[in-house]
Amino acid sequence: MARVYLLANVLPGKDVSIRDTLRGIKGVVNADVVTGHYDIVAVIEAKNSSEIFDKVLKKIRLIKGINRTETFVAVE
Repeated sequence: MARVYLLANVLPGKDVSIRDTLRGIKGVVNADVVTGHYDIVAVIEAKNSSEIFDKVLKKIRLIKGINRTETFVAVE
């Protein structure tokens, strides 16, 4: 099982709708609106890292309103 933590900056006022969109994507275990440098933190799991990055690149980065993402791979 592979896991990544995705942090995202979104357009003002779009945080809740983008969080809800993320929660509807298969493999997104959790997504929360947070305070600080980022607007949303999501946990994504799949059977391997290739499947996760395919999901991130093909679905999540295409969501309108996401300005920037940063992805952290869990190593243990």
